[in-house]
Amino acid sequence: MGAPNDSPICEARGVSVAFGSQVVLEDVSLAIQAGEVVAILGPSGCGKSTLLRVLVGLLRPTVGEVLAHGQPLVGIHPGVAIVFQSFALYPWLTVRQNVEVGLNRLRLDRAMARERVTRCIDLVGLEGYEESYPKELSGGMKQRVGIARALVREPELLFMDEPFSNLDVFTAESLRSETYALWVGGQGDGRGSRRPTSLRSIVLITHIIEEAVFLADRIVIMGTKPGHIRQVLQNNVPHPREYQSAEFLKMVGRIHHEIVSEHMPDEAAAGARRAEQELEPIPLVDVGEIVGLMEMVLDHHGRVSVFVLDQLTDFDFGHTLAVVMAGEMLDFLDTPREMVVLTDLGRRFLLQGINGRKAIFRDQLLKLPLFSNLIRRLEKAEHHELPRDVIEEQLVLQGAATATTAADLFDKIVAWGRFGELLGYSPDTEMLYQMERREAAP
Repeated sequence: MGAPNDSPICEARGVSVAFGSQVVLEDVSLAIQAGEVVAILGPSGCGKSTLLRVLVGLLRPTVGEVLAHGQPLVGIHPGVAIVFQSFALYPWLTVRQNVEVGLNRLRLDRAMARERVTRCIDLVGLEGYEESYPKELSGGMKQRVGIARALVREPELLFMDEPFSNLDVFTAESLRSETYALWVGGQGDGRGSRRPTSLRSIVLITHIIEEAVFLADRIVIMGTKPGHIRQVLQNNVPHPREYQSAEFLKMVGRIHHEIVSEHMPDEAAAGARRAEQELEPIPLVDVGEIVGLMEMVLDHHGRVSVFVLDQLTDFDFGHTLAVVMAGEMLDFLDTPREMVVLTDLGRRFLLQGINGRKAIFRDQLLKLPLFSNLIRRLEKAEHHELPRDVIEEQLVLQGAATATTAADLFDKIVAWGRFGELLGYSPDTEMLYQMERREAAP
C-alpha cells in the first residue's frame, strides 16, 4: 500500500462506538504490529467483537479513526481474514468446496486456486477429508475447515473470534496447540508444522486467561460499561509454553490480579450467556423467494441438486444459497450433501391456501430465537410496541447484525413477520408492534 514496512498492519486511534444512546466502546486505541499474536481478553459485553469489526472495517466507528498500514481504512481491510466461533460452514458443500469459498473475488486461475486449497487443507490436517460434508465432521474438524478457509486467502492478519468456545474442552485444547504450532513453526510439537508464508500476525478474541497466556505475545485486557482498554501486558513467558510452568502460572496470576475488579466468567458460564444474548440472523431474502424456490424443488419430485437449482433461478449463487438456508431454517427444506430436499412440512405448506400457509409460517417463526426473543420483548413493552432504532440497536448488541446490516435485517424481520401475521410496523411512527395485540385492542 506504499506505507512504511514498520507501520502497524491495522490500528484504531481514539475509537468510540455508540448505537443510539448506548456507548459500546469508548476511546480505544490499539495498533497491531507485524510479527505478533495479540489476545483481546475480557468478559462478555466488553466490546471485544465490536473492536474486531472496527479493525477489520466491517463497522465504522462513531468517533476516531482506523488505519491500515498508516493510511485511513476505506471499506474492508484487504489483508485480513476471520475465523468465527460458529464454524459458519455451508452444509451442502464439501470440505474442499467450503475452503474454496475463501477464494471468492481473488480471480486466481484454476491451477493456482486448487494448489492453495490443497495446501491449506493439508496445513490444518484435513487431508483425506476433502470430499466429506460438514455433517460428517466433528466440531474440531469443522473449525479446522474454517481456519483453512481463512488461510486460503493468504492474509497477512488473521482474526480469530473466540474460535474454540463452541468445542468440548479436549478438542479446544487440541486446536489451541494446533494454532500455537501454526504460528511458532512447529517448535516443540515435533510435527514440523509451518506458518503460512503470508501470515504476519494473529489477533485472538477470548475470555479465557490461560488461552491468552498460551497463545499471545501481547494481552489487551478490556473492561466494561462501556468497553475500554484497561491495560496492555507484554507476555514474556518463554516458548515452548507449558501450562504448569512457573512462568506461565505467574503470568496467569498477574492477569487475575489486574482484573480483580472485573468479573471474568469461566467457559461454561460465558457460553451460556452468549447463547442467551446472541441471536442467529435470518437470511436477507424475501418470503416469495423462499416459496418460489420450494415450488421449484417440488417440480423436481421434491429433490434437486443445489447447483441445478441455482441454474433454475435468476439469482447469483450466493443468493440461491441464502434462500435455501432460509427454507432450511424454517424446516421447509433439508440439505443432505449437495441436494436440496423438500421436507414433509414443506410439502404440507405448499398444499395449503394462503391462510394455511400463513399459519404454518407463523408457527415456524415462533421457533426461531430471533422472533421468539422479539415477541417476548414486545409482550413486556408498553402498548406492546417498540421503536425501530431500539430494535436495530439490540440486533447489533446481540450479534445478529452489524451497524451496516441492522436496517436491512429489520426490514426482513418486518416482511417475514407480516406474512406470518405475527408482526406489524408503522412507517409513520417507526414502531414495530405485535399484530394480535393490536387487533385485540378495543
